Amino acid sequence: MKILRYLPKMQPGVFALLLAFISGASGQYYDYDSPLAIYGYSSPNCAPECNCPQSYPTAMYCDELKLKSLPMIPAGIKYLYLRNNQIDHIDEKAFENVTDLQWLILDYNLLENSKIKGRVFSKLKQLKKLHINHNNLTESVGPLPKSLQDLQLTHNKIRKLGSFDGLVNLTFVNLQHNQLKEEDVSSAFKGLKSLEYLDLSFNQISKLPSGLPASLLTLYLDNNKISSIPEEYFKRFNGLQYLRLSHNELADGGIQGNSFNISSLLELDLSYNKLKSVPTVNENLENYYLEVNEIEKFDVRSFCKILGPLSYSKIKHLRLDGNRLTQSSVPADMYDCLRMAIEIAIN
Repeated sequence: MKILRYLPKMQPGVFALLLAFISGASGQYYDYDSPLAIYGYSSPNCAPECNCPQSYPTAMYCDELKLKSLPMIPAGIKYLYLRNNQIDHIDEKAFENVTDLQWLILDYNLLENSKIKGRVFSKLKQLKKLHINHNNLTESVGPLPKSLQDLQLTHNKIRKLGSFDGLVNLTFVNLQHNQLKEEDVSSAFKGLKSLEYLDLSFNQISKLPSGLPASLLTLYLDNNKISSIPEEYFKRFNGLQYLRLSHNELADGGIQGNSFNISSLLELDLSYNKLKSVPTVNENLENYYLEVNEIEKFDVRSFCKILGPLSYSKIKHLRLDGNRLTQSSVPADMYDCLRMAIEIAIN
């Protein structure tokens, strides 16, 4: 075991399903991967200003062309990229030729809700991926087709969420960097039994939202204004693995004793809060981030209820740097409890 003064935060081992959605571990969960990395010569079945690789003719790339409206989209296109343009509207008949479209990527444009006409997305009965990151939306788009699996609306000005009822295949939702409050989120996702990944970080949430699906495996609520955690709140999730609550307003008085004692949890991030003691966690937790709090006491019972040959914590990475602890202040039995630890960061 290494006792370190500083340990860079380790990226989570993301479960296999999310590999289809996440193109890197940079903290921004946008899938910018293309079906084909090298364009080659353009297919004749393509908008003249765009590129459709001959070796992958169902993909059309129209990125960075200063487009102000959608180009003509030929029949047969399934993957449509329109990133980094100046598109500010979508007409109701924009996708009439491509009702079998599967991916629609509209990041970095000027879209507003009032200029997205009619039921333009619901007509796309095979749409799986819809990205409208970095636009001017003030509410979520819809109605959406039941086929949708991946919805990303980050870096907008969203204050209101519409209904997601009936989206039985929706697995991945990213809403970070918007203006949502807990009342805007509560019950919006109720009934989504397939939802596994939800990112609500960088919003204006001051209370944990109610009605989140029990199916969630990853929940990010960092960079909000949350000050309290009800003891039973996370018990309703069947298999929650990754939980981020860093950069909030959590203090000891707002956390009930067993709030984070969740047997399925692998990673917990409570860094950059106002904690004075270490919240109790389950022995199965592997990565625990508590840097930059006000922690002045290390209690082994926060990690191990009892100590013995078969009773110990599975913690591998623990960050306690930026607190009021020193290496000399940690108890000797810490090493018996945290015997699986690879690295521990203490001032």
